Amino acid sequence: MSSNELELPLDVSATRPILEHIGNKWAVLILSVLCTQPARFNDLKRRLHGITHKSLSEALKRLERNGLISRKVLPTQPIGVEYTITPLGSSLREPFAALYSWALAHGAAMEEAQRVYDESRKGEGQDEDL
Repeated sequence: MSSNELELPLDVSATRPILEHIGNKWAVLILSVLCTQPARFNDLKRRLHGITHKSLSEALKRLERNGLISRKVLPTQPIGVEYTITPLGSSLREPFAALYSWALAHGAAMEEAQRVYDESRKGEGQDEDL
C-alpha cells in the first residue's frame, strides 16, 4: 500500500450495526433532505419519489431512535409533525455530500460496467453469486 492510500480500519463488529442504520438508501436520502431544512411527513414523501408510507414511517422512527433526527408535533389542525436533523445527524452532511458527488461523477461508469458484465454473462448460469 502506498503512503497516498487511505488505510481504513476494518472493525466490522463495531461499525456494521452503525452502518446498517445510516447506510440504507432511505436513511441517506431522508437525512440529505433534512440537512437542508426541516420537513413534514408528506413533504418528505413527495420529495423521496418511490418511498412507501410504511417505509418512510419506519425509517423516520429508526432515525429518531438513533438520535439523527427529532420529531416535533405541531399545534395545527389537523395535527402535523415536523422532522428536523439533530447535530449528530448533521455531522453526516459532509460524508453524504461526498457520496452524492461520487455517485454523480461515477454513476455512468458503474452503469457501463454493469452493462459490460451483463453482456459477458449472457448464456451462462448467471446470478449464482448474486
